[in-house]
Amino acid sequence: MERLKRRVDFRAAASAMRAPAAGFLVQARCRAEGGAARVGFTVSRQVGNAVERNRVRRRLRELVRFAAAETLQAGHDYVLVGRRAALNRPFEQMLRDFANAVRRIHASAPERTGGAPKQPLHEAGSPAGKRPLPAEKRNRSAPSVE
Repeated sequence: MERLKRRVDFRAAASAMRAPAAGFLVQARCRAEGGAARVGFTVSRQVGNAVERNRVRRRLRELVRFAAAETLQAGHDYVLVGRRAALNRPFEQMLRDFANAVRRIHASAPERTGGAPKQPLHEAGSPAGKRPLPAEKRNRSAPSVE
């Protein structure tokens, strides 16, 4: 497991899938190049002073260290965003929350995180680009100039 350190990697993970938990938020994305799972941690100033932020960050690092083998998938970037609730939440509950959040990420949209093959876009039967216009757009006439 490697660490995320560059801002561009954090921003890429922020634009992908996310799963909230009580003490943190998990963001994940599938990298095209594969490789080992990479993990980044961020805790904003709103959480508290430097001592509290570092305590939250240490707890999140321990979460990943304990759960990395069975939950994190290779070729993915994960970002854990710490929340103030992580200060007082029991560690065993945080471990369960983390495992559930990662499972939800990979189950909800596996094609966005690389877990399943991509499916065709217009599976419902409406051909691409041939949707009928809503009634108000069909009946609208060109604006008159007076």
